[in-house]
Amino acid sequence: MVVYNFKSITVVPTAKDFLDIVLSKTQRKTPTEIHKNYAISRIRAFYMRKVRYTQQNYHDKLNQMLTEFPLLDDIHPFYAELINILYDRDHYKLALGQINTAKHLIDNLAKDHVRLLKYGDSLYRCKQLKRAGMGRMCTLIRKLAPSLAYLEQVRQHLARLPSIDPTSRTIILCGFPNVGKSSFMNKVSRANVEVQPYAFTTKSLYVGHTDYKYITWQVIDTPGILDHPLDERNTIEMQSITAMAHLQAAILFVLDISEQCGYTIKQQVALFHSIKPLFVGKPLLLAVNKIDVVRPESVDPADWALIESLADPGKGGMSGVQIVPMSTLTEEGVAKVKNAACDALLEARVEKKLKANRITGTLNRLHVAMPAPRDHKERPPVAAPVTDSKMDDDNDEENFERQRGNKDETTFARMQRKFEDRIRQEQEEAEIWSSGRVPGMGSTTWQERYLLNNPEHRFDKIPEILDGKNIADFVDPDIEELLEELEREEDERLAKLKEEEENKSEESELDEDEMRILNAIRKKKILLQKEHTLGKNRGRISTHETKNRDQTFDELKDHLRGRGFDDEQAEETVNSIRESRSRSRLGRKRERTASRSRPGEEEGMTELEKKKVRRESRSQSRLASLTPKAGSGLKNLAEALKAQDMSNASRKDRNRDGRKGESDRHIASKMPKHLFSGKRGIGKTDRR
Repeated sequence: MVVYNFKSITVVPTAKDFLDIVLSKTQRKTPTEIHKNYAISRIRAFYMRKVRYTQQNYHDKLNQMLTEFPLLDDIHPFYAELINILYDRDHYKLALGQINTAKHLIDNLAKDHVRLLKYGDSLYRCKQLKRAGMGRMCTLIRKLAPSLAYLEQVRQHLARLPSIDPTSRTIILCGFPNVGKSSFMNKVSRANVEVQPYAFTTKSLYVGHTDYKYITWQVIDTPGILDHPLDERNTIEMQSITAMAHLQAAILFVLDISEQCGYTIKQQVALFHSIKPLFVGKPLLLAVNKIDVVRPESVDPADWALIESLADPGKGGMSGVQIVPMSTLTEEGVAKVKNAACDALLEARVEKKLKANRITGTLNRLHVAMPAPRDHKERPPVAAPVTDSKMDDDNDEENFERQRGNKDETTFARMQRKFEDRIRQEQEEAEIWSSGRVPGMGSTTWQERYLLNNPEHRFDKIPEILDGKNIADFVDPDIEELLEELEREEDERLAKLKEEEENKSEESELDEDEMRILNAIRKKKILLQKEHTLGKNRGRISTHETKNRDQTFDELKDHLRGRGFDDEQAEETVNSIRESRSRSRLGRKRERTASRSRPGEEEGMTELEKKKVRRESRSQSRLASLTPKAGSGLKNLAEALKAQDMSNASRKDRNRDGRKGESDRHIASKMPKHLFSGKRGIGKTDRR
């Protein structure tokens, strides 16, 4: 199986990302510290390593692109032509050629600068040579920016292409747009192609898979084709042309006889003749679709004659074309079309293999040995012996007599007679089982041997027995009518319930008696809750009971006695409540005034003026609070404001530290020294 895995191609970075990847890797993987007091050989080696490592990274990345992208001369012609249609062969080859050229130029640049670095006489000169070499490499990569962007687009589109095996058994659907190709594919395969009532819904090749005779088949749905010259076809139509031209498959030309696709039968026949050269050497099937709209008998005789002329070589058609009607909506004839296409392709593949030189060469290497006759005695073929326990039993007297009386028979005749006896016995047993008799019991049937409590149940038409009872006795003969009546009644009730819900008013549906019972239940529930509360709070007095102003002290005393207080406790509680109320009255300083106006506001002011007065009063109150008092050590208001700002600034760090917790995500130091102070040299481990 030839499968091209275009989805495994590595992402092609942009020129900027390419430079960042390679240069950051060079910085991470090579030493970064060098000093002028080092030996010149060590300095040269340091910078040569940088140049070589960068060159190797560029080489590996570019070579990976060239290896993973398919070469048009090495892949199947179908994929090569498809890539040419979608991406332009020249543009594709030019982009890969620029990548290959850049790879060789980078290799040569690195070789030249390493040669120059061997003769560097100072750290500065070696560093400048390194910068020049790596800079020229980066310049080459920047010039590849358009090619890299184009190849990334090609990679993304290649990953979306379907996985088509050019050598597998394939059925290709073709025809005008909107004739039912995608609908047929959805019916016969596990694909789910979008189907819409407008033309060119399918804009690319779609692949589905189906099974026939335990073999997996590819079904390719192609975009619609219009009837115009080849050089005027667009990219969408050329995909269909490419599939039919390069794949050895069964062609299924779908024709819409209802003309709902927007094209007449005459136009569809003209399309068949225009693409007829693509059908040469391939099994062809003409599927007449949408017979649920227009039956073949109702088609205009002139149009039907045009359809039949496609299968007549004398009238410009092709020999071996099968015309099969179908409807993808009702699925009438869909299975027949699929089976006919698969059978035609299987026959064509077998004929092709028989005509190939490979079969002839294989037959020439085969030799069938025929022994030379040594006498004139005939030796007919002997059938394989049939083993039968009854016939091979030596203790059976009948078999023994039969064997003794047939001593003169040949071995072949005895074996043939045994085989015929066994066949006759199997036929007799089959007749016994089909008649219902018990083998070995004569005319006794199975029903006569049923062990039931009621013997009359044994000969019922449906002898389904469960727990010693016949199920048929419990089946109502009118069960279907009763079921329909029950369903009808259920539908009526549902409709009535829906109507009642729609017309339901806000008033209660309960009558007077039911409402009276409901109110009594609610009152009883409230009484039970109060009794439960009294049982829990017995011996205590709640706050709302003591704050009831309309209740007299005598009533309060009687209430406390009912709660379980004795006379002395009730008297003490009432006296304490009386004293607290009298104290609260004496403690009142003033009564609330009816007016709630603020200082400085007048009744004739507008809302805007009132807001201005409030703002000025607030600012004056703040200044009054900040005015330095005697003994504070501050001279005037300015010093007071400055002191307030200094106090706020001094509390800022404390407040910020107070927000720090002991959480796991707390970062004590934002820039730890071991990560931001450069690399350690040889022998420097004091910061660990």
